[in-house]
Amino acid sequence: MTTAPTVRVWDLPVRLFHWAIVLLVPALWWAAETGRMELHMLLGEIMLGLILFRLLWGLLGSSTARFSGFVKGPRAVLRYLRGERRYVGHNPLGGWSVLLMLLVLATQVGLGLFASDEDGIHAGPLARHMPDLESAHTLAARHETMFWVLATLIALHVLAILYYRIVKRDDLVTPMVTGRQPAGEGREALVPAPLWRLLLSVGLAAAIAFVIVLYL
Repeated sequence: MTTAPTVRVWDLPVRLFHWAIVLLVPALWWAAETGRMELHMLLGEIMLGLILFRLLWGLLGSSTARFSGFVKGPRAVLRYLRGERRYVGHNPLGGWSVLLMLLVLATQVGLGLFASDEDGIHAGPLARHMPDLESAHTLAARHETMFWVLATLIALHVLAILYYRIVKRDDLVTPMVTGRQPAGEGREALVPAPLWRLLLSVGLAAAIAFVIVLYL
């Protein structure tokens, strides 16, 4: 039996980031719902580091990880909606959904950094910069509301995956596990980034997150 040809489409850092988010979001929700706020804040700090890394990797990473590789203008989105299928990695519409998801995740983490409960017992590392406790508590309410915005986006994301799998016969999950996608006309393998860029992105993300949490 002949195996269908494939091309490498996702690098390991992108895949690890994706599945880390899949695990972290429900873990953060569970920790908050069960009153494990120290764990919730620790996981939130990890999320901060991951988002910082993904932003840096979007500038320095492999060809399919970089924002310039998948964020396209309105014309490209329209061509895709009209049936164009020549893409590797995120399609033009999916690229904008990735940006939206990152924006909501970053907003959620940002609110959490400044939020506090009513008594000031459990507070984000930057809550001390708020003018008063009430303001920090207001941000905590915004933080909770933003979670449901995030949950809605995740639900839409899952529905889109099911739509592509059932209607378009396009499996989006397996490539995010294996890193490979069936080869097709116009599809070229990703261009990997050198190791030093990965190390730089990881180091900068960790350093920035460390400074934000402990020194700002």
